[in-house]
Amino acid sequence: MNPNPHHCGSMFAGEQAQAALCEPLAGLKREHAPLREQMDAFAEEARRLGSDRDQADWSSQLAELMHKVEAFVRGLDPHSEREEGTLFPLMANYIGRQVGPIAVMEYEHDQAKQNLKTFMETTGRETGPVDAARAKEIAEYALKAHAILTDHFMKEENVLFPMAENMLSAEEKAQLSRAYGLA
Repeated sequence: MNPNPHHCGSMFAGEQAQAALCEPLAGLKREHAPLREQMDAFAEEARRLGSDRDQADWSSQLAELMHKVEAFVRGLDPHSEREEGTLFPLMANYIGRQVGPIAVMEYEHDQAKQNLKTFMETTGRETGPVDAARAKEIAEYALKAHAILTDHFMKEENVLFPMAENMLSAEEKAQLSRAYGLA
């Protein structure tokens, strides 16, 4: 019998390992792996943009990068909406939303989304040849989003999700399951 009804996993007394996450939180964590793969792939491509100063036009590589970023955003948006729409409000009932972990998570979501949006809008406005310097300048928005989200995913996996696991009641976890279509 689990002595803590708010906890899906079990730990032995004194065990330092992180407790298992309940299914809705574990699902959010699992979503990070494919998102991270896409994000790392577009960041690698973004770093190469403008690397050959002898290349006169980087517009086709910029367009290819934009397609990868758009595909990433299509996966990121529903993930972010699940967090912002259900998880963050439930946690905010305990720890508030104006300062602290939820405020930081929402700020990072906003910053990453803004950098991705600026990258796509700026790329979309380029109509002619794009030189190396301009390609690097535009790619920097995608790289900033990558840096923010790399750190953000780590914070969620190591701090926020375990915190939610320990603080949310069984009913609140059931509410997450329903909201995520798991129940």
